[in-house]
Amino acid sequence: MNRIVNIILVFALVMGMPLFAEGQAEDGGSAGGSNVELSADQPGWKVDTSPITFDWYIHFSWFPSQWGEGDAVSRYVTEKTGVDINFIVPAGNEAEKLNTLIAGDQLPDFITLGWWEGQVNDMIDGDLVYALDELAEQYDPYFFEVAVDERLGWYTRDDGHVYGYPNASFSPSDYDKYDLPSNQTFLVRKDMYEALGEPEMRTPEGYLDALRRAKEMFPETSGQPLIPFGMHEFGDSGNYSLEAYLQNFLAIPYEENGQLIDRFAHPEYKRWLLTLRQAREEGLITTDVFVDKRAQMEEKIAQGRYFSMLYQRTDFAGQQQILFENDPDSIYIAVDGPANSDMDDPRLAGQGVAGWTITLISKNVEDPARAIRFMSYMLSEEGQKDFYLGVEGVTWENRDGKDQLTPEALEMLQTDRGQFDKVHGAVTTYWMLMDNAMFAQWEPEPVSPGKELVEWTLPYTVSYAAYDNIAPPAGTELGIISSKIVELRGKMLPALLNAESEAEFEEIWDSWIERKEELGLEELMEYQQTKVDVNKTKLGLN
Repeated sequence: MNRIVNIILVFALVMGMPLFAEGQAEDGGSAGGSNVELSADQPGWKVDTSPITFDWYIHFSWFPSQWGEGDAVSRYVTEKTGVDINFIVPAGNEAEKLNTLIAGDQLPDFITLGWWEGQVNDMIDGDLVYALDELAEQYDPYFFEVAVDERLGWYTRDDGHVYGYPNASFSPSDYDKYDLPSNQTFLVRKDMYEALGEPEMRTPEGYLDALRRAKEMFPETSGQPLIPFGMHEFGDSGNYSLEAYLQNFLAIPYEENGQLIDRFAHPEYKRWLLTLRQAREEGLITTDVFVDKRAQMEEKIAQGRYFSMLYQRTDFAGQQQILFENDPDSIYIAVDGPANSDMDDPRLAGQGVAGWTITLISKNVEDPARAIRFMSYMLSEEGQKDFYLGVEGVTWENRDGKDQLTPEALEMLQTDRGQFDKVHGAVTTYWMLMDNAMFAQWEPEPVSPGKELVEWTLPYTVSYAAYDNIAPPAGTELGIISSKIVELRGKMLPALLNAESEAEFEEIWDSWIERKEELGLEELMEYQQTKVDVNKTKLGLN
C-alpha cells in the first residue's frame, strides 16, 4: 500500500496535478486566502466558512444587542458564514470612546457611525481604514455586484476611492418609485387631544393655548406631573427637535435664489423659538426636557407623561406599543404641528442617499479578505433576507406567494419588539448595513399603532439628499470653524428657551448671529455651497 501511495505522489508531482486544489489557495494558504481567484458573480464568502470573529464598533451607546446571545438570526448567520461578531458599544460619551480608539490606533475590525461624524474623516485621512473598492478588487469582485452604484458614487472621495458604505440609503429617484415615509412627527396623546376638542396647534397662539389647557385639565398622569411638551435630548451640539425637525415643519428652505441660507437665522425659526421661550416661562416646557436622556424619556413616554412631542416616530415604537396594550386611547398620534406664517405644509426629511450610518473596515483587521466578503454577503439580497427574515421555518415562511415572517414572529414584532429582538434578531435588530428599499418585498403591512404615524408623513416627505455630506473635514481650518459653530448652537438653543424675557432672548439671539459671523460662517457656507453643487451633479439635479 505504501508503495502504491508513493507511486501516486511521484506521478502527481511529475504531472503537476493539483491534488489539494480545493483546499489550498495559490499562496499555499487556506481556501479563503488572499489569492483565491473569484469572479464578480461568485459570492466570495462561500469560499471560506471556517470560524472567525470580528470586533464591530457601534457608535451609539444605546445599541442593546449582542451577537449570539440566543437570537435565531445571529446563530444562523454564524453557522452559515462562520462569522461571529463581538459588538463594542461605548458605555458613556461616544465621541470620547472613538477618539481614544483612533488616537491609540486601536480601531476594531468594523466601525459603524453616523456619516456626519467628524471621526469619519479622521479615520480616512489617518490611513486607519481600507478603501472598500481596493479590498473588493483584490479579494472579492462580488462586492461590485451587490453594492449600489449610486451609493458608491455618493461616497467616492476625491482620491477616487470609497471607504464607507451606508445603511438606510435612498436616492432621489426612489421617492418617485415608492411611498417613502419620514421619521419626523409632531405628536399628541390621543385621549388628551380629543378631550381638548382636537385644538389647532399650527400657530404659536394655538400651540400655547393647547399646552395651557392640557396642563390645566390633566395636571397629573400615571401619578406624575404632566409634561406638556417634549423633545429629543439636549447634547453638546443642540437638539434634533429644535434643529432640522422644527425647520422642516416650518418649511424653511435650504436655499434662496440658488444660494444656501442660514436656516438658524430665518425669521420663522426665530418666531417659533420665541414661542417655545414663552412656553418655558409658563412651565409648559419643564426642566425634565433639558436634563433627561433617552432612557429617561422612553420611560416617561411609556407612562404617557407627555401631552405633545416633536419627535421621531421610530424611536418610541416599543413605548407606543405598551401604551396601546394598556389603553388604545392613550397612544400618541401625529397631527399638524408648528407651521410658518403662510401655513405652508411641512417638508419633512426622508432618508437621503447618504443614509443614516456608514460602516468602514479598519486596517487592524487580521483577515481583510474575510471582512470584505462578509460585507458583500450582508449587502447581497441573500444576506439582506437572512438578516431581515431570519431562518426559514423558524422566523419566516412562504405564505400567499410571499416570503414573510411567520404569524407568531409577526405578532411578537408588533406587540413586544424587545423580546422579538432577543428571540429572533430579525427585521432591523442588526441594522448596520440594512437596505430599506430592498426590505419592501418582505415587510409586513403596517398595523396600528404605528401604521397611522407612517401614513401621516407620506404627503409631506421630501429628499434633502443634496444637502448631505457638506461638512468640511474635521481638523481643517474650516472643520474647526464648523465645530465651533455647532458647539455654539449647543449652548445657545437652551439659553434662548430659558431666557427670562423677550428682551433677554433678543440679546442672546443677536449675540448668536454676531458670534457665528465672527467665527467664519460666511466662509463655511461658501465651502458648503460648492459641496451642494457637486452633490446636485452627482444626483442629476442640475
